[in-house]
Amino acid sequence: MSAPTLPVGTNADAAVAVPVRPATNHVAPERRMEARTRIVMFAFCMAFAIIAGKLSYLSIVSDGREQEAPARDESVPIPRPGIVDRTGRVMATDLQVASLFAEPRRIIDVDEAVELLTSHLTGLDAQQLRAKLDSDRGFVWIRREVGPREQEMIHNLGIPGLGFRSEQRRVYPNGRAGAHVLGYVDVDSQGIAGIEKYLDDGGSLYVASLAEPDQPAAAPVVLAMDLRVQHALHDELTKAMERFQAIGAAGVVLDVHTGEVVALASLPDFNPNDPRTSLDATTNNRVTAGVYELGSTFKTITFAMALDAGTTTLQGRYDATHPIRVGGFRISDFHAKRRVLTVPEIFIYSSNIGSAKMALDVGLEGHREFLARLGLLERLRTELPTAAPLVPSNFSEVTSMTVAFGHGLSVTPLQLATAGAALVNGGNFIEPTFLVRDRNVASSLARRVIRPETSEAMRQLMVFNVADGTARRAGVDGYAVGGKTGSAEKVVDGRYSNTALLTSFLGMFPGYDPRYVVLIVLDEPRAAEGTYGNRTAGWNAVPTAGAVIRRVAPMLGLVPRAPEDLTNLTPLLVQAEQ
Repeated sequence: MSAPTLPVGTNADAAVAVPVRPATNHVAPERRMEARTRIVMFAFCMAFAIIAGKLSYLSIVSDGREQEAPARDESVPIPRPGIVDRTGRVMATDLQVASLFAEPRRIIDVDEAVELLTSHLTGLDAQQLRAKLDSDRGFVWIRREVGPREQEMIHNLGIPGLGFRSEQRRVYPNGRAGAHVLGYVDVDSQGIAGIEKYLDDGGSLYVASLAEPDQPAAAPVVLAMDLRVQHALHDELTKAMERFQAIGAAGVVLDVHTGEVVALASLPDFNPNDPRTSLDATTNNRVTAGVYELGSTFKTITFAMALDAGTTTLQGRYDATHPIRVGGFRISDFHAKRRVLTVPEIFIYSSNIGSAKMALDVGLEGHREFLARLGLLERLRTELPTAAPLVPSNFSEVTSMTVAFGHGLSVTPLQLATAGAALVNGGNFIEPTFLVRDRNVASSLARRVIRPETSEAMRQLMVFNVADGTARRAGVDGYAVGGKTGSAEKVVDGRYSNTALLTSFLGMFPGYDPRYVVLIVLDEPRAAEGTYGNRTAGWNAVPTAGAVIRRVAPMLGLVPRAPEDLTNLTPLLVQAEQ
């Protein structure tokens, strides 16, 4: 056999020594290229995802705006509940309004924007507006509560970076009626005064978030106020201020069985639709926020105290022949009779001497305790803030005598009206309320302060005073009105002034079954035509109260009685005169 041969030109040793490479080495570069491609694609996808996320974020919340826009956190007010009077008439409600804002970072031409806005919106300050728009802020308010015409006009200007946000505006459709009770809200719809502030302080207007835009509005708040009675009271006080040129006036109508404030007016007043009108100090609520020495109307307290303590009766008598001198003080009567007076005569002639002696019979401790029992020595508790009474630090014998006829102790008119209600409703003290209250609920809150017999005697004294005493001008046919007058000298420069009077009348009606107390106060009235130069309560506060009762009694559903049905209203007084 012959030996194997090699191809020509081939070195046999070399052929054996050279290794043969695997065929797979020819595809490795392709795989490396594929891996690099995948990495690049992943990087691009991540970049696009980041950009898309950022754009989405910016489309929802503009950069920096979330800190500068009005707070909308987990405690955001829902639309405020409406407020209605006891008959359902709207007193306060919300309306949707637009408010103009700007995003300064998107304003292209600040000067042009300032020029256009100031020429179309009155009241804008160009310098302040330029400072807002020429800033690096994400959000600024331009004007809150823009009207529909203004909104359309600004929209048509086409200024980039401007927008409108829907807000709630509080509206009081009856204007000044009940302003001191309602109060008002600020531009952010937060309660500032009155029932509006009381509702906010109660924490009843807030929900967890705005995640539920369909959240139903809260049920309307029902006031004890009767808008018809409120209008009548406000109107008569306005007439009285004008006729008697008084610097102020106040009045309240109170349900004696429930403590509900059916009407309250204080003049001068304000328009809650324009809260700036409330900034004048003269527009304070005189019924709840002012304290006064209310003069002889306080004698109702003294008489009830003495009768309830048993130190006197309607048949009692006191010597009012001479003034009382104690220390450096002299207590005398304005219209002195200079004789012994019966208890009813002391009431209808408004004798300071007789009232002071009645207080002395009760004693200092008993007098102070009775005042406290009727809530006259501490701040009254109700939905509206009330002023604390000015109580003498030293309740001496002189203090007791002067307080007996309405000097030396200053209280709010609402305090006196509340105490007066207890004197004629059977003897139960019921704290007042500005919200509607059921009579059964009121009964559960009442506390007895005087005997029913004392309350009956006080009713008769008050009716007798309107029939034959200083309050005759308060009489209204068919209702047997009762009441007590008061004319107190005001303190001016630390001394009592006989030229500046505070006149008042505490009345109740109807006398045959007391349902309401009315208190009228006039601040520094002057003598008017037909008053024969008199400035005392019988000539101004009393007829004002009579006019109010004449108008509101039918509104309150009270039916007048025939004269023959009213002849036996004061049997105890008839006995006292015999």
